[in-house]
Amino acid sequence: MEVLKHECGIAMIRLRKPLSYYKDKYGTCFYGLNKLYLMMEKQHNRGQEGAGLGCVKMNAEPGNEYIFRERALGSGAIQEIFANVKKQISASVSNGTTNDEDLPFAGEVYMGHLRYSTTGRSGMTYVHPFLRRNNWKSRNLMICGNFNMTNVDEIFQQIVNNGQHPRVYSDTVLLLESLGHSLDNENQHLFDKYSAEGHKGIDLTRKIEDSLDITNILKEPSTIWDGGYVICGVVGSGDFFVLRDPNGIRPAFFYYDDEIAVVASERPVIQTAMNVTTDQVTELRPGSAITVSKSGEIKVTDILGEGKNERCSFERIYFSRGCDRDIYIERKKLGMELAPTILKSVDYDIKNTVFSFIPNTAETAYIGLMEGIEKYIKGEQKNAIEKLDKNADDYDAQLTEILNWRVRAEKVVLKDIKLRTFIAEGEKRNDLAGHVYDVTYGIVRPNIDNLVVIDDSIVRGTTLKQSIIRILDRLSPKKIVVVSSSPQIRYPDYYGIDMSRMTEFAAFRAAVELLKDRGMTSVIDEVYKKCKEQENLPKEQVVNYVTKIYEPFTDVEVSAKIGEMLTPADSHCEVEIVYQTIEGLHKSIPDNKGDWYFSGNYPTPGGNRMVNRAFINYYEGNPLKRC
Repeated sequence: MEVLKHECGIAMIRLRKPLSYYKDKYGTCFYGLNKLYLMMEKQHNRGQEGAGLGCVKMNAEPGNEYIFRERALGSGAIQEIFANVKKQISASVSNGTTNDEDLPFAGEVYMGHLRYSTTGRSGMTYVHPFLRRNNWKSRNLMICGNFNMTNVDEIFQQIVNNGQHPRVYSDTVLLLESLGHSLDNENQHLFDKYSAEGHKGIDLTRKIEDSLDITNILKEPSTIWDGGYVICGVVGSGDFFVLRDPNGIRPAFFYYDDEIAVVASERPVIQTAMNVTTDQVTELRPGSAITVSKSGEIKVTDILGEGKNERCSFERIYFSRGCDRDIYIERKKLGMELAPTILKSVDYDIKNTVFSFIPNTAETAYIGLMEGIEKYIKGEQKNAIEKLDKNADDYDAQLTEILNWRVRAEKVVLKDIKLRTFIAEGEKRNDLAGHVYDVTYGIVRPNIDNLVVIDDSIVRGTTLKQSIIRILDRLSPKKIVVVSSSPQIRYPDYYGIDMSRMTEFAAFRAAVELLKDRGMTSVIDEVYKKCKEQENLPKEQVVNYVTKIYEPFTDVEVSAKIGEMLTPADSHCEVEIVYQTIEGLHKSIPDNKGDWYFSGNYPTPGGNRMVNRAFINYYEGNPLKRC
């Protein structure tokens, strides 16, 4: 199992009643903060490099803080930020604050963020939420998100053309400044309008705050955004928004009632936190924004229009929590879809084949695979029973034997403790690292049984070669079949997953080796030439020529080469690698059609430009350079 760093997680909460309501009903004015903690913990899988939370107190008096933020780095960041919040609350109480509503982080609006870096950048500077300060509450903006933009250069230039001077060249900062500029324009428009009508002072301020139109603020800057995104924001006066990209690449779900509105990256998170059913949680439509005004009015508005369905299929295969009803069913179908191919790989020898899985996320696909194998066995049993001679003396014995046919489902692979390798160096260190997994001995009959193990994805293949295949080989099976419930990952992702370099993919390395084996290295040169020719074209005109690397070969040929490359030199048994097909993927996951990392069909023009850049980096000897 190769752990992939991937897209972030978001959690947004807007209380729709005064804080006193929650104090009376739930016994605390920190009802929203407690819900935020639960929603963030339930999405811990989405980001272990950092976490942050923000809070807006809508009714703070002038001279008192009304925007609070806490951020931390590391896998324990959630616990750290909430511990720091608790310390600040306790300190405020110790300093004489008697009204709970005056305590820090006692607010009506909350945002939470779990971070995984997909750019290689780290440090507190890059931890969300980001904050844009101003003395006017309605000009303050705090944002976080789950996104990667593929046209940062265009966004940067737009901001410069507006007369701004960005201090940092990163998509998060640029989005903050882009949205902030639009927020400033909206404020200025309302200021001019209500000033002309004779409003002044606090009255003018409140008129502006009550009249902000978040949809206007979102429409202008977002028209040039290219990428996969869920952008979340809170205005200092209380307005709240979450905007999803037109193709639905990144996920977002929401729920609201008369007390609260919540948004999260995953549906089960909301179900657990709010104790609601699947059908009560709504998917935010691509291109739309959910907004909550200062007054608490909720709207879902089409901002950018809904584009082609490019919802990320990797969300369903790997990233999202498997306790979602639909995801669980889809992962089972992925395993079931592989059953015919696996049966063929072991020559239909069920009696002498042991089936297992690589912990932990592949377990659901394994259940589906077992159902597929059991279906085959039942069919074979039916055929065998129909052929029996009921008058034979040993009819009962034969019938009993047939009815006892079973799939040999076992837990062969175990994830062991993370071994400390800092005391070893070189080959000794690699040897220790190769023992992250262990096996159950005594189940596989040496030189008799095939051993089939299913994983959810095979990306780089390093864990397979260094650990899993090597340790499975110790059991001396006749054949090892390693199965991926997802198709071959052939192309980088630029929309939130940490897969941005060509050499990371076993499939790409295998295709290049096949080109070399067959004397077709001119294909590599030609692809490089075509990629270079497009470097200065507008992104809308760029074509993904990296697909040409794979065109001479079938999927089976590439898989066979991957198997050859990943088999350790000292392995004693045959190793076969089997991947899901793209057709099987879409059959199992019909509603999440985004498959660019498998097919090369990028959902936005920026993806084509960046995959060509990744190939140029590879060809020019900069394989580790990020795009």
